Amino acid sequence: MRDRKFVPLTRRQIIRGLLATSAFGITTKLAGCGSSPSPNSPATDGSANAAEEVVVGFIYVGPKDDFGYNQAHAEGAAAMAQVPGIKLVEEASVPETAAVLETMRSMIEIDGAKVLFPTSFGYFDPYILEMAQEFPDVQFFHAGGLYQAGVHPDNVGSYFSYIGEAQYVAGVVAGHMTQTGQLGFVAAKPIPQVLQNINSFTLGAKSIKPDITTQVIFTGDWALPVKEAEATNSLADQGIDVINCHVDSPKVVIETAERRGVYSSGYHANQGPLAPNGFLTGAEWDWISIYTGLAEQFVAGKTLMAGDIDHILRGGLAEQFCKISPYGSAVTAAAKADAEAAREALISGELVIYKGELRDNNGNVILADGEQYEQTNVELEKMNWFIEGVKGSIDG
Repeated sequence: MRDRKFVPLTRRQIIRGLLATSAFGITTKLAGCGSSPSPNSPATDGSANAAEEVVVGFIYVGPKDDFGYNQAHAEGAAAMAQVPGIKLVEEASVPETAAVLETMRSMIEIDGAKVLFPTSFGYFDPYILEMAQEFPDVQFFHAGGLYQAGVHPDNVGSYFSYIGEAQYVAGVVAGHMTQTGQLGFVAAKPIPQVLQNINSFTLGAKSIKPDITTQVIFTGDWALPVKEAEATNSLADQGIDVINCHVDSPKVVIETAERRGVYSSGYHANQGPLAPNGFLTGAEWDWISIYTGLAEQFVAGKTLMAGDIDHILRGGLAEQFCKISPYGSAVTAAAKADAEAAREALISGELVIYKGELRDNNGNVILADGEQYEQTNVELEKMNWFIEGVKGSIDG
């Protein structure tokens, strides 16, 4: 873990120092050369190939093998690297602080990156927005940040999945498998994306058993393994028998639930191998389809600034922006059948998750009878409420 975080930073610092101290000497030496390499020399060919490559940088808030958020992005980045004409540079374990500014600057000035994917939520404002203004010819893509035309720089884009669809399907499975009618959810922060996952999961479960409840515990940050274990144990102590989560690495939650003998539902990537007895299914990103599609556009010379690439990219199960984890061994045939039916209805558009009458957990009407929020409705990305049946406070 030390190598993953420390070595790349040291490399960039060294290169930055060497560039600063020797730039004049290098320039003088090149200027003094009286001849150029022949067009067929290996050096010339190598330079030509390098010039044709689009350098793309990926930045992760945690390790790339976390069985979670960062791993899902890293798997997508690895697929992007296979697209001809793409050169990938990566850095992991970069905190949501000014440290990400140095990482972005290094990738641009040293590695020659023309496209950056700083993937964590907290990178967006102010760090990405600041760097985008400083480097208007570099494209910045952020997972989840809501781009606003006329407010944010033209070289900033937002992409995200309607992963609430996959959470709804996982909720259908949980609704079948719970014996107590009590679900649990370990969450990092009460931001709209997290709230939507909790609500969608609960609505899926309530479609099977309307009286189901979901108890939520917020840990306060994306990666706090001790608090995640404590929260999972607390939920199990309350008699909750299916636990889901929205933290960067679900590993601790899934493994703790398995030790406690309760079912678990995963997130980000497939955690099935971590809990062979209790893992039910999960909501996974499918970044591979998004990243390879964007890579092909980069190589073709398309940009956000020219309007060739949409500033807001969204998709769900139908667009292969997300998917369902393989069903665990405990999942019943009836649960699988209803989950698959829900998945197909979401893909076809027949099923709308948020429709009235829908109340929050304080009894206020969110959607009146006959009203609904389609997945494309921007109100869902502003969510600041829990649905009826969710136990917990957004304020903590």
